[in-house]
Amino acid sequence: MPPNCEDRLIAPSLIAADLSRIAEEIARAERAGADWIHLDVMDGHFVDNMTFGPPLIRCLRQSTTMFLDVHLMISRPDHYLPRFVEAGADLITVHLEASHDVAQTLGRIRQAGLRAGLALNPATPLEAALPFLDQIDLLLCMTVVPGFGGQAFMADVLAKIQAAAAIRSARSLSYHIEVDGGIDASTAARCVAAGANVLVAGSATYGAPDMAQAIAEIRNA
Repeated sequence: MPPNCEDRLIAPSLIAADLSRIAEEIARAERAGADWIHLDVMDGHFVDNMTFGPPLIRCLRQSTTMFLDVHLMISRPDHYLPRFVEAGADLITVHLEASHDVAQTLGRIRQAGLRAGLALNPATPLEAALPFLDQIDLLLCMTVVPGFGGQAFMADVLAKIQAAAAIRSARSLSYHIEVDGGIDASTAARCVAAGANVLVAGSATYGAPDMAQAIAEIRNA
C-alpha cells in the first residue's frame, strides 16, 4: 500500500490484547474498524521487556490479511531483519538508537519490498533522523519511553511531531508520522493537530468496553 500521509490510520497494539486468544483478538480489531495491527517486538536488551518474535508474526500472517506494522525494539535489527521479512511483515520500523547502520537497514527493508519505518525515542532529537527522512515510509515518534504499555503520554514530543511534519512538507516527502504511547481520543487529537496520522493505541482500544466505539472516537478526535 503506498504511503498517504493524509490518511488517518488506527493501529491497535497487540501487546494490550489477550494473547491467549490471539487470532480472535486480531479479528476483533478488524471488525471494530482498525486499519493496521501494531506489533511491538522487544528483546529484553534494547528495552527492559520481552514480547514475541517472527514465529508469532508468521502465525498472524497466515490468519489475517490485515496490514502488519512491526516495530522492532531490539538491539540488532539488521541481524534479525530477514526473519521478520520472511514472517510476513508489511512494514518494519527500526530504532535510530539501536546498534546498526541505519541507512543500510532501511535500504534492505525496501529492497525486500516492504515499507520502512524509523523510530525515535522521546529523548532523541529529530535532527538525528534528518539524513534518513528520504528513505522512509513512516516516522514513529514515541510518546512514551519504549518497553511497557500503559504509560502516560509525553506532551513534550508534540514539538517533534510538528517539526517532522514541517520538514516533510518542505522537502515534498510523504512519510507517515506515527505516534505510540498513551494514545486515546484526547491525546490523539493533540497528535493529529501536530501532524501525526498513524495512531497506535493499546489499552485505549483492546481495553475498551466497546472497541469499535473507541476506535471511532480516536479516528474522529
